[in-house]
Amino acid sequence: MIVIGAGGHAKVVISTLIDAGYEVSAAYDDDEAKWGQTVLGVPIVGPIRRLETETDLRAVIAVGENLSRKTISRRLSLNWVSVTHPKAYVHGSVTLGEGSVVFAGAVIQAEADIGEHVIVNTGATIDHDCRIGPYAHLGPGVHLSGGVEIGEGVLLGIAGAVLPGMRVGEWSVVGGGAVVIRNIPSNVKVAGVPAKETK
Repeated sequence: MIVIGAGGHAKVVISTLIDAGYEVSAAYDDDEAKWGQTVLGVPIVGPIRRLETETDLRAVIAVGENLSRKTISRRLSLNWVSVTHPKAYVHGSVTLGEGSVVFAGAVIQAEADIGEHVIVNTGATIDHDCRIGPYAHLGPGVHLSGGVEIGEGVLLGIAGAVLPGMRVGEWSVVGGGAVVIRNIPSNVKVAGVPAKETK
C-alpha cells in the first residue's frame, strides 16, 4: 500500500491503514523538502508524477483538500483502496466508494451511500439513508441526521450538523459548528447557527 500526500492528514490516513492491518511502503508528495524524510516511519520517496505510469499499485490519497484529491484521482490510474479504522462502526448495508477513508470513532448507519474518495473524519456520524457525494470531506465531529444529501466536493467543518432530509449542494463549504436547517445551494459558503451564506 502507498499513500499520496505527506502532510498532517497523511499521518491520520497512515495510522488508520496500519491499525486496519495494511503495510504502508511509501508516501509520495510534491514538496521537494519532504523527499528522503519519513511520515510516521513511512519513507517519502518523491513526487506524485512518478506514479503516472503505474497501474497496479494499491493506494489511498492522503490529501485533505477536496479539489486536489479529485485532480489526483483523475490524473493517476492506481488501484484505489477504501479503508475503515477498526474502531469505527460501519453497518453492513453501507456502500463505501473506492479511495474513501473512515477514521476512528466514526459511525455510519444503515443504507448510507458514501461516494469515492470521501473523508469521514474522526468521530463524525452519518445516520441512515444519507448520500455523500464523491470528494466530500466531513470534518471531525460532524453529525448528519437521517436522509441527508451531501453533494460532490462539499467540505463540512469541524462539529457541523445537518438536520434530517437536508441537502448541501456541490462544492459548498459549511463552517465549523454550523447547523444546517435548510437546503444549501452549490458553490457557496455558509456559517453560523442556523447556517447562513457568508462572504
